[in-house]
Amino acid sequence: MLILGIDTSGKTASACLYDTETETFLAESTLYTQKTHSQVIMPMVKDIILQTGKTMSDIDRIAVANGPGSYTGLRIGVAGVKAMCFALDIKCTGVSTLEGLAYNNVAFHGTICSVMKARGELVYTCSYESNGYSLRQLCEEKIISREELAEFLKENNSVAVLCGDGAVDFFNDYQSPKLFIAPPQSRLQNACGVCLASLSKDGVSPDELEVSYLQKVKAEKDLEEKNI
Repeated sequence: MLILGIDTSGKTASACLYDTETETFLAESTLYTQKTHSQVIMPMVKDIILQTGKTMSDIDRIAVANGPGSYTGLRIGVAGVKAMCFALDIKCTGVSTLEGLAYNNVAFHGTICSVMKARGELVYTCSYESNGYSLRQLCEEKIISREELAEFLKENNSVAVLCGDGAVDFFNDYQSPKLFIAPPQSRLQNACGVCLASLSKDGVSPDELEVSYLQKVKAEKDLEEKNI
């Protein structure tokens, strides 16, 4: 099976093409960009397809990071995947951004903790146990304070590697001999992690694919305040 992976959940725009039979990433492109993802992600997809000598009709499934993350970035990625899947008449898979981040570091044996900035002292986070090849989720995905995360990791009492855009600040502020930080190349979002995470999930029709923000968007908050 040939899987196209896409991640537009953060500052990086990323796309890759994965062959499940040979367990080979045929192509991968990641760009830390100041442009909107709508400007870069589709040309990126087109480029990796051309470079591998494949066509869009060769793709069997598309995996995409569907949250948490940038509201605008997530909507761009999910909308693009829906359009492609409808056009190609194939299924898609929504993958947690936090799980995709963890799969970027799956070779680590032990606890992998994904930490993404939310707002203020809050972070999106989830922890996973890695056997070096696959992950087991240890807790629910949540948005909590960094202090609460520090307490959770202390209670877990195991060596943990931190990844995500909130990892550096958390590592510096809550240093512990049991905390390590992922190297730069696997610290931020990457479509390769999205592809790997999608392997254990079923595909869905594009009309079933949804964004998972983990918190209410501004329009929902404004409506609630208006109705109080």
